[in-house]
Amino acid sequence: MKKYLGITMFLILLIAGCSTNEQQPPEKEEQQNVSNEQEIGEQEAPSVYNENLEVIAENLEIPWAIETFEDTVFLTERPGNIVKIQNGKVERHRVELEKELSTASEAGLLGFALDPNFIESNLAYAYYTYAEGTEQFSRIVTLRLENNVWKEERLLLDHIPSGTYHHGGRLKIGPDGYLYATTGDASDPDIAQDPNSLGGKILKMDVDGSIPGDNPFPNSYVYSYGHRNPQGLAWSAEGALYASEHGNRANDEVNLIESGKNYGWPLIEGEEELEGMVSPLFTSGDEATWAPSGMSYTEGKLYVAALRGRAVLEFDLETGEQREIISGLGRIRDVYIEDDFLYFISNNTDGRGDQQENDDRLYKIPLSKFN
Repeated sequence: MKKYLGITMFLILLIAGCSTNEQQPPEKEEQQNVSNEQEIGEQEAPSVYNENLEVIAENLEIPWAIETFEDTVFLTERPGNIVKIQNGKVERHRVELEKELSTASEAGLLGFALDPNFIESNLAYAYYTYAEGTEQFSRIVTLRLENNVWKEERLLLDHIPSGTYHHGGRLKIGPDGYLYATTGDASDPDIAQDPNSLGGKILKMDVDGSIPGDNPFPNSYVYSYGHRNPQGLAWSAEGALYASEHGNRANDEVNLIESGKNYGWPLIEGEEELEGMVSPLFTSGDEATWAPSGMSYTEGKLYVAALRGRAVLEFDLETGEQREIISGLGRIRDVYIEDDFLYFISNNTDGRGDQQENDDRLYKIPLSKFN
């Protein structure tokens, strides 16, 4: 009976779609059966925050990534801006790119990482999606800041499969000094297992775009494979790499990433196991959906932004426990930890959230609040 009810509701929603984003192929967190969507919609999550929560910026336009440098916060916005926030002042900087940004679902200006020597170089790294004829790709480039304008300066890697959705997009410089990027399966699951495809992977490169000599596969950027739509990267104090990943109809994952390993998609997901493939440290299971995005690490715990889950999640790597520490603010796209404070951005202006007045926002809260 539930199966037939789900099909009926899906057809009604499909016909009644009222926005461009809703009509496009949805992000993983929207690819739920209808009963799962109804459960999430009907259960109004209690707020797990108090007066310690500070709004740093508001009226953001589909923000995606957070970076900080000294006392300055930078945010990317998917339509193609970089927002600078310093001493309470918010400035929106234009970004000049060689390719026109794609307007497809989930696409645009995504990952962003500042050069470690940013104070002298004014250099950053960016991940963005674009259309080329009838196809869509992502590329990784350097950006240089000049007179409040970020200009694409150098192409590091191009023609990452992008498709209609599942672009991945997270970009981070690891403690080893290499540049890491997450790529989605571009709505073509088979490429996640294809060693010759850049889709459905975690990539590792030198900051000049070259392939590191210690990568697990010869002459390849691929660091790990078998991923569906990973959107978060974080390292422990000991240098262990973790990634968050969207599952298919629930079964979201937090994985310990090791060089050359196969993380199973589309052959296994969630708690499933198969010889030669890695199962996750944490999974939402068959009955729940997080749709995890950005993540950060401190003191043995991972903090993960949840889109469909509408929360910031905390995962204790020692005890295996997990909990919501922030909810009631809608979809959360990215988190960032700096000087014992947790920063996070809401993502309610992307056409899938319940946009409130002055959304989207950058928030700040002391981590001591959750101890």
